[in-house]
Amino acid sequence: MIRELFEKQKVLMISGVICVLCFVILAVIAPFDSVQVLGINRWIKPMKFFVSTAIFVWTVALYLSYLKDYKKSAFVISWGMILIFVVELSAVVLQAARGTTSHFNVKEPFDGILFAVMGLFIISNTLLVIYLLLLYLTAKIELPKSIVWGMRLGLILFLAASFEGGYMSMQMAHSVGAADGGAGLPVVNWSTKGGDLRVAHFFGMHAFQAVPFFSYTLEKYRVKSPTVWTFAFALVYLSVFTFLFIQALHGQPFFAGF
Repeated sequence: MIRELFEKQKVLMISGVICVLCFVILAVIAPFDSVQVLGINRWIKPMKFFVSTAIFVWTVALYLSYLKDYKKSAFVISWGMILIFVVELSAVVLQAARGTTSHFNVKEPFDGILFAVMGLFIISNTLLVIYLLLLYLTAKIELPKSIVWGMRLGLILFLAASFEGGYMSMQMAHSVGAADGGAGLPVVNWSTKGGDLRVAHFFGMHAFQAVPFFSYTLEKYRVKSPTVWTFAFALVYLSVFTFLFIQALHGQPFFAGF
């Protein structure tokens, strides 16, 4: 399957590999750099973005591989997303190199312009995901019904998480009841002192992979009524995502044990 993806969705697959290589480069650099942004090594955030982007574009490549009669649409989606992430990742790395934040940063005119450009490109990415969802709602996909619905529902939950990301931008912070930065969980740095909207954002975005994988598992083990169970799982996933969002809005940390 991986070999086939590299043949049919070469651009997205190679882009993901480049992201992983960039992650490795920054992982080597980070221990030798003492500069911090919001209380953590300045290269941690770019590293997380490179990993998440790699996972995202590889997932999109898998989705597009089943749209066999929509080559032009696949071309627009794949190259559009690549352009978007080149801009986004360049901005995140640039701001880290400058020793400042890339998101919610309007302290200087340059920072404000860069953040606005990032916002426009992320909106463009959301529109491309909506386009992909519309294709999956109308195209004939040669997969079991439960998996097709798993992919559709995964896209819908992903979009819900995208709109939640827009809420973060409107309040110009990801923390509630505490300042951005400070004490947080290892690696992800989710706040342990107040609510953190990034938790719900993270779980919602990965519905893109989680829901179809659940459907695939049902099919693999021949569970009865897989489509019904897929809808049930998506509903539970939405409930968890919503709970995490409300928890953050009330200023409650996801986990306060650290």
